[in-house]
This record gives sequence, structure tokens and C-alpha cells, in this order.
Amino acid sequence: MPMPTEERVSQLVAGLVERRGFDLEGVEISTAGTREDAQARVQVTVDRDTSDLDALATLSTELSALLDDAGEFGETPYLLEVTTPGIDRPLTADRHWRRAQGRKVRVTLREGAQPPERSATFEARVGALTGDSVALVLGGKRDPHPVAVPLADIATAVVQVEFSPPGARELELAGGVVAGRPAPGREDAVASDDAAQLRGTPNALSESVTASDSPTEGIVE
Repeated sequence: MPMPTEERVSQLVAGLVERRGFDLEGVEISTAGTREDAQARVQVTVDRDTSDLDALATLSTELSALLDDAGEFGETPYLLEVTTPGIDRPLTADRHWRRAQGRKVRVTLREGAQPPERSATFEARVGALTGDSVALVLGGKRDPHPVAVPLADIATAVVQVEFSPPGARELELAGGVVAGRPAPGREDAVASDDAAQLRGTPNALSESVTASDSPTEGIVE
């Protein structure tokens, strides 16, 4: 039996993901082994405004049952991983910018856009999203100052991992961090706490739950 496509699995899980209050950010399917002993890895990436590991674990269990009932994988064993986007994911939609408020990002402007400072590539802290522009706090701890940048001028923006907390004034100008999200510079500690809460014995489907505000975090339910 052929493996289902990522598009097919996305169609299967989208309704349940939405009903549970999450946004479906993507589905990836990979295989390992020979044809006789092949195993599939199905990674479903979801996100929402507030971080809730219990809700993520419940969603993983429900998605596992949904895929089993659909029978799309036939006799092929598979590992289901339900994960949130890594801290270094690119910001490509309005909801990504809203959820990244208070975080540091590396921004590259499109060709021809007027940079707020000398370089078209720079680091800034994300402020409030207003209409078709976003407030970005430049200058770091030493000289924080906000500027408004049209979203249409931004070619790429990627959240950066931080190892120390930002300056108080810098974070104040950004409008703080979205409720339910880890504070900048605390991602590793939050990842360790979350892993301790959810670590257990894999079930028969080898179902995994990964809450990846840290790019290295992995949690097995």
C-alpha cells in the first residue's frame, strides 16, 4: 500500500486541529528502512496563542486515533510526532508576528526597501503588529528605539535563540511578551521543565509530543 502524501494527511488532521484551538503549521512524512521493514515518521506541527502541554498531549492522542481509523498507512508502522514550531522558525504570517512579540528576530528586507538603519539585514525585538506593519525595537539594551516596518518590505524574519534576558526598557518598548509564551532567555529552562512533566513510556504507536520553543527539545509521551 503506497504511503499517503503530506497533503492527504494535512487534509485528514486539519479539522481536528482547528476544533482543538490550534493552527496547523505543517505536516512532514519521512520513511526509514527497506521496503520490508519500512517505518514512517509523521510530524504534525501546530501552534496557538498560548502554550498548553496538556492540550498538546491530548491532541496527539486524538490525532493518533484519527490516523489509525483512517487506515492510510496500512500495515506500515509509524511514529507520530505532534510538535510546536521551533524557536528559530521563520515568521511568514500575521499570527507568527503576533505570537513572536517580545522576541528577538533577524530581519532581511527585500531588495529596494528602505532600511530603518544602515543595513538591510539587522536584529530587532518584535513589537505590536498594526495593520500591515510591525513595530521593531532596534538598538538592543544600550539604545532601544522603536520603528515601524511594513510587512511587505520584509523578505525574511527568523526568531533568534537568546541566552540572556533583554533590557527592561527594550522589552517595555516592544510591549512585553505574549501571555503564555516563555520569556526571552528562558527557553532552555522552560524546555527542561516541560520535558520533566511529560516524559513517560511510549505507547504502541510510538506516539511523541514535542513542545519545541527550544530547537533541541523533544518530549515522549
